[in-house]
Amino acid sequence: MRVDRAMDAYLRHITIERGLADHTVAAYRRDLAGYVSWLAEHGVDDAAGVTAELVAEFVAERAGADPAPAASSLARLQSSVRGLHRFLVGEGLLVSDPTAKLRPPKLPRRLPKALTIDQVERLLDAAGPAPGTDTVADVAGLRDRALLELLYATGARVSEVVQLDVDDLAHGDVLRVRGKGSKERIVPVGSYARAAVDAYLARARPALAVLGRGTPRLFLGLRGAPLSRQSAWAVMQQAADAAGLTAHVSPHTLRHSFATHLLQGGADVRVVQELLGHASVATTQIYTHVSVDSLRDIYAGAHPRAR
Repeated sequence: MRVDRAMDAYLRHITIERGLADHTVAAYRRDLAGYVSWLAEHGVDDAAGVTAELVAEFVAERAGADPAPAASSLARLQSSVRGLHRFLVGEGLLVSDPTAKLRPPKLPRRLPKALTIDQVERLLDAAGPAPGTDTVADVAGLRDRALLELLYATGARVSEVVQLDVDDLAHGDVLRVRGKGSKERIVPVGSYARAAVDAYLARARPALAVLGRGTPRLFLGLRGAPLSRQSAWAVMQQAADAAGLTAHVSPHTLRHSFATHLLQGGADVRVVQELLGHASVATTQIYTHVSVDSLRDIYAGAHPRAR
């Protein structure tokens, strides 16, 4: 089978049968297009002609590029190539897998950065007028407060929150979230976030909606179109600056903070896994390391014989 046709078949497989997210498929497509092009330059256009030595040479060449790729990018590249050949073997199109002995680079463990509860409260207060106050309605402020409250209350990814429709909040204190691979999960919404969203829906969203062409999206931009991820990031940066937070803060920071604070409060890691929409509990367990580090710091500072 021609390598380019094999790539197309594999991409269809991960899109339709495995339901991978669009941006993941796009990344695999870029990686594999480079791989197919490299094989063509080396006179290989049939998948059966790919050897373990060729794969190793390709990976080594990419690893030695200038500038050097990040370890995460190289790991994804190898994952793309391995996935292609494993797919071909599984479909009976190849007899053996030339990537069987390929080992991904070891990635450094990076613990997620989480804000303290006090920092989160400062961030949320800086985002806009607090619900229930007598402050004159501030359309952008009400939207921004609702957006950040919802991000922290649910631990949802920013891409998931900007894709929410108004109907996804129809059940009151729970939210229907569509995650990676179009998988749905139900997440509770706390009273603070619900109050902020209600205030936005009653006092701000109607004013934004009349500026656009009509959309079911929950969060709208100042011209009435659905709010983009880039705009949500800008909202976060503006609030962080107003709150005086000097550390790097992004919408994903609230997701990290959500998970860390739940575990510190005694939540079971399996529950947190479900709320975050992680396919594997191993992904969620990284947050337990954050909590253990926090406990260790407290112990070292409080116990008279800790040092």
